[in-house]
Amino acid sequence: MITFEVQDITCGHCVGSITRAIQFLDPGAQVQIDLTTHRVRIAPTRADASQLGDAIQRAGYTPVAVGGEAPAPDAQPPRRACCCR
Repeated sequence: MITFEVQDITCGHCVGSITRAIQFLDPGAQVQIDLTTHRVRIAPTRADASQLGDAIQRAGYTPVAVGGEAPAPDAQPPRRACCCR
């Protein structure tokens, strides 16, 4: 299981955007997102942690690897991916 903290998750729209981005990259991946803790847990079938972090970042969010499981994606200015922010 690969875990990221994504502090800019604010609503169900964010959950859907991140889930779609991950499953576009890895259609068989199981995704669990907890809005309260801002954690994204992924059980990938073919993507690695770096690729998954990049997919979350491309969707407009700021993933930070939890537990040293993955390198943090290159820092970029935060984007406003969600209609709620």
